[in-house]
Amino acid sequence: MSDNSISNQKGSKAELIAMDGIDLLEDGIKDRQFVTALARGLEVLRCFKPSDRHLGNQDIAERTGLPKPTISRLTYTLTRMGYLYHDDKLGKYQLGSGVLSLGFSFISNLDVLKIARPLMQELADYSHTAVSVGTRDRLGMVYLDGRHSTTATVSLRREPGTRVPIATTAMGRALLCGLPLHEREKLMENIHQRNPEHWTKYKAGIEQALRDYQERGFCLSTGDWRNDVNAVGVPMLPIAGSRLLTFNCAAPSFLLRQHMLEDDIGPRLINMVRTIESEVARY
Repeated sequence: MSDNSISNQKGSKAELIAMDGIDLLEDGIKDRQFVTALARGLEVLRCFKPSDRHLGNQDIAERTGLPKPTISRLTYTLTRMGYLYHDDKLGKYQLGSGVLSLGFSFISNLDVLKIARPLMQELADYSHTAVSVGTRDRLGMVYLDGRHSTTATVSLRREPGTRVPIATTAMGRALLCGLPLHEREKLMENIHQRNPEHWTKYKAGIEQALRDYQERGFCLSTGDWRNDVNAVGVPMLPIAGSRLLTFNCAAPSFLLRQHMLEDDIGPRLINMVRTIESEVARY
């Protein structure tokens, strides 16, 4: 079972902002330390989603809201620097090896992943599900790694780099549960501002997740993001300067019922995360 509902979005600037959060380009104008040209270049790279093989200057201009002449200069510079590759036949761009090297360096330096992978695989095989780890990126969660059951005939695969919302997913709700109160309130307000028409439903789901986490140590998303997906999430609180990460266990809802999440998989996910925390603290 593939998961393309988010990665296949090729929406407008407004849709991308709804996923990514605060428009830093606009906010940065008021900050004297903010380098607008650099920010614009990075926003160009962010335009490329997992489903995007190639993008043209016009595509990028539509996604960023920046003038096409500005985009042309930025893509030219990024190509010269190795962060984009220009396909002369198509007249379009794809991400270059420079971006890959940055991402690989980031993943390689997360010691927690080295410890977590075998434990994630063990739980994935036991539960016949996908067990993943992610972190916050603006108003979304980005998957850093995942392990899938080696025996399941149907699986929910989310590759590294896949993005999902915070408000409706187990991974995102677990992040909210792990944040200090003031950071959580600020993030929830940002979500509210970007999604006012859905906020009543989002807020109810988040508040239930907070109650579940306080009472049981995990939170759920049962058909809240996609009606055919159930998941449980647990935050791993920062240790020795590390970032807040969240782990989830997810599967198609016909395979992973809510009672299974509550009675079995949720407690096992908690034990897995506590084991990882203990190992990281000794690393």
